[in-house]
Amino acid sequence: MANRRVLVKRRKSVRNIRKITRTMQLIATARFQAAFNRAVAARPYTEKLAELVADLGRAAGSVEHPLLQTREPVQRSALVVLTSQRGLCGGYNSNVLRTALGHLDEQQARGVPTDVHMVGRKGVAYFRFVRRPLLDQSTDISDRPRFEEIEPLANTLMERFLRREVDAVHVAYMRFYSASRQRPEVIQLLPLAPAAAPAPLPGARREVLYDFYPDPATLLAELLPATVRVRLYQAFIDASVSEQIARMVAMKAATEASEEMIRGLTLKYNRARQTAITMELLDIVGGANALA
Repeated sequence: MANRRVLVKRRKSVRNIRKITRTMQLIATARFQAAFNRAVAARPYTEKLAELVADLGRAAGSVEHPLLQTREPVQRSALVVLTSQRGLCGGYNSNVLRTALGHLDEQQARGVPTDVHMVGRKGVAYFRFVRRPLLDQSTDISDRPRFEEIEPLANTLMERFLRREVDAVHVAYMRFYSASRQRPEVIQLLPLAPAAAPAPLPGARREVLYDFYPDPATLLAELLPATVRVRLYQAFIDASVSEQIARMVAMKAATEASEEMIRGLTLKYNRARQTAITMELLDIVGGANALA
C-alpha cells in the first residue's frame, strides 16, 4: 500500500513546481511579445538597407569595396554562434549547436580552419564539455540585445576580414520566421553577397536611377559596414525572439506534465486512503465478531 504521507509530500512538491513553471511560462510570453515587436520593427529597416546597397552596387557599375570581395580558396573562416544565457528553453540550444557543429565539420572536411566566436553561457559550457576551442566568448549580452552591444562584435569581425585574418564570416543562430516556425541556420555575413537584398515581387517596383553625391565609393564605404552591423543585429534579435518562444513552449509542456502528475498522485492518494479506511473497518468488524 502506498504511503499516504509520502504521496502528500510528493503532490505538494509537484504543485510548487507547477507554480514555478506556470510563472516562467507567463514571463516568457510577455518577453516574447516584446522581442517579437523588436524583430518586426527592425526587419523592414534591415531589408531596405540591403536593397539600397544592392541597387547602389548595380548602379555604380565597377565600384568595388573590400567587404564585397570573395576570396577563393578560403584559407580561414570565422563562425559566430548565438546561444542563450539561460536554460529551460527546450531544444533551442541543442538545435543551434548541432547546426554549428555541422558547419564546423563541413569546413574541417574542406581543410578550412574556423575560429569560433561563442555568444551565450550555454554554448560556452557545451564547447568546454566537448573540448572544442573557442577564439572568443561573450556572456554579457542580455536576452534583449541592444545595437550598441552588438556593434563591437561586428566591428571586430570586419577588422579581421579586412586584415585578411579570415576570408569568410558566418553566423549560426535560430532564425525567426513566425511564431510557429523557427529554424537553425548558418548565414554568410562576410563577404557581403550582392544578392543580399530580397527579391521584389513581379511588377511591384521599377528600376531605380540614382544621382550620386558624394561619389559611389564614399557612399558604399559608409553603407556596407552599416549593413554588416544591422544584419548581425537582426540575427541577435531573431535569436532572442526564438529563445522566448522555445522557453514559452517548454514551460507550457512542463506545466501540463505537472498537472498530469498531480492528477495521478491524487488518484493514488485517494486509493490509499480508501484502502486504509477499509482495513480499519475490517478490524472493527473483526473485533466486534470476536466479542460476540
